[in-house]
Amino acid sequence: MAQPKDLTPGQASLAKRLGWTLFLLCCYRVGVHVPIPGVDAQAIASFFEQMSGTIFALFDIFSGGGLSNVSIFALGVMPYISASIIMQLLQVVSPTIKRLYKEEGQAGRRKITQYTRYLTVVITLIQGLGIAVGLERMTSPAGLPVVLHPGMNFLIVTMLTFCAGSILIMWIGEQITDKGIGNGISLIIFCGIVVGIPRGIIQSVELIRTGDISLFLAICILLLMAAVVVFIVFVERAQRRIPISYAKRQVGKKIFGGQNTHLPLRLNTAGVIPPIFASSLLLFPATIGQFSQNEYVRQVTDFFAPMGLVYNIFYVALIFFFCYFYTAIIFDPKDMAENLKKNGGFIPGIRPGENTQNYIDTVLSRLTLSGGIYIAGVSLLPMLLIAQFNVPFYFGGTSLLILVGVAMDFMNQIESHLINSQYAGLMEKARKTGRLAR
Repeated sequence: MAQPKDLTPGQASLAKRLGWTLFLLCCYRVGVHVPIPGVDAQAIASFFEQMSGTIFALFDIFSGGGLSNVSIFALGVMPYISASIIMQLLQVVSPTIKRLYKEEGQAGRRKITQYTRYLTVVITLIQGLGIAVGLERMTSPAGLPVVLHPGMNFLIVTMLTFCAGSILIMWIGEQITDKGIGNGISLIIFCGIVVGIPRGIIQSVELIRTGDISLFLAICILLLMAAVVVFIVFVERAQRRIPISYAKRQVGKKIFGGQNTHLPLRLNTAGVIPPIFASSLLLFPATIGQFSQNEYVRQVTDFFAPMGLVYNIFYVALIFFFCYFYTAIIFDPKDMAENLKKNGGFIPGIRPGENTQNYIDTVLSRLTLSGGIYIAGVSLLPMLLIAQFNVPFYFGGTSLLILVGVAMDFMNQIESHLINSQYAGLMEKARKTGRLAR
């Protein structure tokens, strides 16, 4: 095994980034278990035991257990995701925001990040106050109040605590993205899902022991999960490669171009963003509604219960919306066509310019439709089957899709970091050799 002194600069940098990522994720997990002041932990635990399989259980997955612990991280990453969604939607309707995204480069992106942070604070204050009011009205199944000393002080302290916790999660996510490996927010969600797997396994074993499900059925479900994972890996690596040719051009006595390459378009261009965004929009309003004592609000909230017809319809619709919306943000056929034309590139059989743009747009639209069907199918079908047999909630397709997608992205970034460090090492070696030769 290599010792630290034997590591190359690239390997040392990667080890430092991995260590920083692990440290920040551990800090996040510690915060999940720090309760807010003034609540009865036993009453909360009793309440959430009765909420298995409801909207609370699903939201608790994305908060990494923070909601069931009523911890300082109870809101999780959902406020930040909601703020990101709003900022991306504003890009479509606001010329100012669109200009920041498209024309002002790194400075514009920093401004967008700053606006997203401010909006996150506003959302956390609103949501934190809503949950604080709900906690005051909540009682355990035994009739015990959850809040020990209700009143204005509790509301203010709880709201500010939730806000501070969400800001800290946002900072942790940004630090992981900037100084660690992978996308920080995605890794936080990934971490929250992973820590629930042992609890799910224990509950599954208990269901088998008590005879609620048979061993044969448990094996079938396990095989189904394995098949879904294999299918996700296969589709996430699937690409449509559009052939690109470059015309030969002469500069002085040298001839450039003439080579053939391809433009790779992923089948699932949007990645795990659509299910995360769709869940974020559906979960928190429904969760706030669960705290309400208004009968009409409760009835409306019940329509959005997980695995309910209305929930599934809205979930699928939002998945397709975010597939197309996010793909349009990260991939612009017009820019691609213009860049190809400027560099002498063309698609065989397609005229450069507008025809190339329309062709790429058509191919991308078909791929996005296929990607939306794939995400919706993977997210819903396993959950529909498993719900019939009372298997733990977090073994659903959405969790698997996020787990596999984030893990693959994490490994790809590690591989990319190693390749870049090796390339930098070769260039440095070449420069040293050149200096010695002179």
